[in-house]
Amino acid sequence: MRRHSLFGNSAQSTVKYQKHFRAFKFAQIFAMTTAMTLNDQLVTSDQEIIPTSPLDLLPEQEQPLPDPDEMLLLLNSEAVFERMQAARAFCELEDSRSIPRLIELLNDECPLVRVSVAYALGRNKSEQAIAPLIHQLSQDWNGYVRKGIVWALGTCRAKSGLQPLISALKYDITAVRLWAASALGQLGDLQAIPSLTSALSEDPMSAVRGNCAWSLGKLVGQMRCEFDFQEEVFQDAVDALINALIDDDLSVQTDARTALRKLGEPRALKVLDRIEMDQGYCEF
Repeated sequence: MRRHSLFGNSAQSTVKYQKHFRAFKFAQIFAMTTAMTLNDQLVTSDQEIIPTSPLDLLPEQEQPLPDPDEMLLLLNSEAVFERMQAARAFCELEDSRSIPRLIELLNDECPLVRVSVAYALGRNKSEQAIAPLIHQLSQDWNGYVRKGIVWALGTCRAKSGLQPLISALKYDITAVRLWAASALGQLGDLQAIPSLTSALSEDPMSAVRGNCAWSLGKLVGQMRCEFDFQEEVFQDAVDALINALIDDDLSVQTDARTALRKLGEPRALKVLDRIEMDQGYCEF
């Protein structure tokens, strides 16, 4: 049975949609692209982390999925808003037929198309998309696009994305560092531990530090199963998590506490018990 489409069930309804919304969409795209061009610094403080990706905003009510065949056609449209709409549709749809064209659209002239493509490739996982994503991460001027690519690499658990993600964690803008910290935890590569340890101790943004604590809890827990507690890398990570228990931000403290509890490392548990006794901390 044919899936209900956002554009209707016929070519006629698609034309009708284009007629009524073309002017509005072009105005919207122009305004958003101008804003993205003028301000690549997505986040300047913890309070300014604003959802900007197709996956950040959840719909108020469940919407019918677009028709994949129609969206495949629109990926090749000459109209920017149609390419963007189609790419965003594949953030929800999984269809391997879309992957070759989505990879091509990583080089689209419009950043709104490119950012939607990045998230779509994270949803439609393919080994052939990894190298193009990494290449685009290294050259795209737009922070929204780089943020989406970082998410895609983490979601795809792309092992070859390790070094690009470490670089993003060290040098990129806040919103990209935030997602790079989480993506490194998703990769499951223990080589990321030293970089996450450093970022947990040194990054100026608490949201980034919190994600580093989460990823360290995940990776150090994995390391505990594979190596001895006396490994220097392990101990450095545990030390950073213990220090994060007195971070200025309560959310970072909570992330560090959760990570240390999961690890069950004796020294860390003693510190946790002492701090929580002094603070009268109680988990409900």
